[in-house]
Amino acid sequence: MSWSISNELSQDDIDTAFRWISAESYWAKGVPRPVFERSLANSLCFGLRDKGEGLRGFARVVTDKATFAYLCDVFVCPSVRGQGAGKALMQAILEHPELQLLRRWMLVTRDAHRLYARYGFETPQNPERLMVRLDPDIYARLSSGEP
Repeated sequence: MSWSISNELSQDDIDTAFRWISAESYWAKGVPRPVFERSLANSLCFGLRDKGEGLRGFARVVTDKATFAYLCDVFVCPSVRGQGAGKALMQAILEHPELQLLRRWMLVTRDAHRLYARYGFETPQNPERLMVRLDPDIYARLSSGEP
């Protein structure tokens, strides 16, 4: 399959990516549209398409473009999984000129570990050094009007 990858997302692309992330992902289900759009505005986004079709994959990278990048919201449309879409998306992300010579990349995922390992991602050597601050109910509170 021939894929094209771009950092420019059309309104249709944004609508599709929002539907995937807010309704189909396990990590951001229920994310409000304004929060999703703010995340796009502050990230380097990637859209994967096949010839003649709409968006087939999406990812974003949160980065300072000097030392660190956090790969997140990676989603490949179920109809093209297993056809090289994830590999093409990862290759384009890692080859992006603004993401070269970074000391550290991170991602958090429960699946596709073999795919990410191909590109040098591994389980942290010292997981006890990693800490996280998570508010799992934030989207539900925002949707209900609570702070």
